[in-house]
Amino acid sequence: MSEPATTETRAAWTPDGEIRPPAPKVNEDAVIAAISTVYDPEIPVDIYQLGLVYAIEIADDGKVKVEMTLTTPSCPSAQELPSQVEEAVRAVEGVTDVEVEVVWDPPWDQSRMSEDARLALNMF
Repeated sequence: MSEPATTETRAAWTPDGEIRPPAPKVNEDAVIAAISTVYDPEIPVDIYQLGLVYAIEIADDGKVKVEMTLTTPSCPSAQELPSQVEEAVRAVEGVTDVEVEVVWDPPWDQSRMSEDARLALNMF
């Protein structure tokens, strides 16, 4: 019976110096699933379905950048939502660093919501 293949997770030393194993690839679906656990406390729909996430960039080294907005500049959750997104994404396997940037252009509007979010909020 053959032994299962193992993935090297430690750095190896060679005469040329230390060789670090490649960081595991970050799964975009896993990042989206993590972001989908974050809810605006005033709206019973997650921020991804609300259309508040504009972009997700995943670098080969495991760094993730999320561009998001809020429903309004005066949103009472302006401080907590970005930090909740950062914390959720940081927990995804393979993520080495997270940057969450709040952007205001283009401004958010209801047309960015998913069909599921519209149904949940009775907005047809």
